[in-house]
Amino acid sequence: MTVFLYPFMALAAFGFVLSVTAHAMALMGLSPPGGDMIWSLHVGIFVVWIPTVLVSMRTVRNAPQKDFWKIALAGCPTWMRKGLYGLFAYAIVNFALFIFTQSNSHHASTAETLPSQIRGFSGHWMVFYSAAFATLYSAIHAPHLFRERKCSQGHVVSPSAQFCAECGRPVPKDAAGD
Repeated sequence: MTVFLYPFMALAAFGFVLSVTAHAMALMGLSPPGGDMIWSLHVGIFVVWIPTVLVSMRTVRNAPQKDFWKIALAGCPTWMRKGLYGLFAYAIVNFALFIFTQSNSHHASTAETLPSQIRGFSGHWMVFYSAAFATLYSAIHAPHLFRERKCSQGHVVSPSAQFCAECGRPVPKDAAGD
């Protein structure tokens, strides 16, 4: 199944690179080449997020909501997880600054408005594309996350469980169901 994830992971990487480029250009006050074509990055998010959501739903089944990202990114290297969390924080700050500067710039010209709008949206694009990439990367590199785990009594447990919620017995790390 993981072979089908590679094209979507590649698209997520491409979308991330395009969104970083658009963001950098916007920070410099430049409009991207292709003009309004840049807004197609909105649509691209759905292309990579449909398989990302399907994969993550399967990966984190039976898991507590609080462990969602811990489990969804379990197959990623530490630097990738931390980078994603840092990018998420940056996107929040970037969007807050965008909202603040938009409310204070009533007389901006159209040439100034497009880079400003792209700056506001591209932070979100970067997060969505990088989260899709990381989630798909994790699914490819940690296929054990797709297997159902069971305790010694046969109860289904979450991918992060150390003890069975039903009987309280310890769950072995390699407790894949048959």
